[in-house]
Amino acid sequence: MADSTIPHFANDVGAERIFIGVKEFNCMGARPPFDHPHVYLDMGQDGQILCPYCSTLYVYDPRLAANESDPAGSLVAA
Repeated sequence: MADSTIPHFANDVGAERIFIGVKEFNCMGARPPFDHPHVYLDMGQDGQILCPYCSTLYVYDPRLAANESDPAGSLVAA
């Protein structure tokens, strides 16, 4: 994904897990002013990853586009 912008995801609703359509992204916790340091996460060969700051479990779902999430609205607009 070096040739494209890395998406940011936020967990404003406090979901235990968020399904996303990318394996490389930034987690920011919640939207400002309640965000944590924006941390780059890369699932690699795995299908999920836990954010070390907010403990949100991100799960890769290949049916979702890069700009989609479940719950909807987790992608932060650039």
